Amino acid sequence: MEPITLTTERLLLRPFGPQDTFPVHAACQDPDIQRWTVIPSPYRLTDAELFTTRLAPAGWRDDSSYGFALALRETGALVGALGIDRRTRPGTYEVGYWSAKEHRGRGYVTEAVLASARWAFTSLGAERLEWRAEVGNAASRAVALRAGFRLEGEQRSGLLNKGIRRDAWTGALIPSDLGLAGPHPYLPGSRAGAP
Repeated sequence: MEPITLTTERLLLRPFGPQDTFPVHAACQDPDIQRWTVIPSPYRLTDAELFTTRLAPAGWRDDSSYGFALALRETGALVGALGIDRRTRPGTYEVGYWSAKEHRGRGYVTEAVLASARWAFTSLGAERLEWRAEVGNAASRAVALRAGFRLEGEQRSGLLNKGIRRDAWTGALIPSDLGLAGPHPYLPGSRAGAP
């Protein structure tokens, strides 16, 4: 797929490029980003260069991963990153994100998650957008909840991060959660004990 740019009230969600190498490297020096995401630790300038110039563009080319640099519309400053990754189950994608420390607490990532979810449901034909984060990553969970994800539970040993299996919180967003129609009808299961 050709890379695209999404626009929100305050952000541009645009493809990564070489101009993002130094800002990505600087943001990813944050111990919280290194702790809670699967990026290398320590995170070197060569890691940022590999990501911005080769890995992110390759994901768009082979339709496996759609990486967005989250930039302020007014200044162009990088405030975070977001990726939508294709899963093996048809119609299923996973979202992941991080926010630069100095831009946290302003709702930018929630705004980006909602815009990218609408795009995934309408342009990619996604029927389910999944979110996973290591148990304890309260900031990621807060973003997912504000974006409307329904928590679905915990997966034992659900994530592999830096060679260690970790338990994960899971959640999902479906088109109807955003008032959109999906390509297939959805019939929720009955809940045990529900009237």
